[in-house]
Amino acid sequence: MHETNHGAGSTMEIDKKRFKKFFPHLSREVEAKERRVTITSVRSDLQTGERASSRRFDSYVPDVIDFIRRCDNGKQAIEIVDYMEKREEISSDYAKRLRKQLREKGVRSFGPKKEDDYYSRRGIV
Repeated sequence: MHETNHGAGSTMEIDKKRFKKFFPHLSREVEAKERRVTITSVRSDLQTGERASSRRFDSYVPDVIDFIRRCDNGKQAIEIVDYMEKREEISSDYAKRLRKQLREKGVRSFGPKKEDDYYSRRGIV
């Protein structure tokens, strides 16, 4: 380990072997090829960042899967599918496939539950 002091702050250089010894879980996570998050930009100004992230949902119209993910159970999800099929917002063919997935795999097979504050927790609304 080598430590360098640069005035008010300091930096520490550490070799891979020691890093693995001191931080085994973090080391595995850093070296893993899965579960990586790509950072496409960095913003130092909070307001600019908030405006940019909220633009992703401008003109966004939730689809049937978004509604299904808000359901607590399969019965509620079937009601959503029936309603959207009746209004011709989804085709009968698609509705049949959704019902089959709900019966065979359950409501969470469409993804984790989206809570009421799903978008506001992400600073989108």
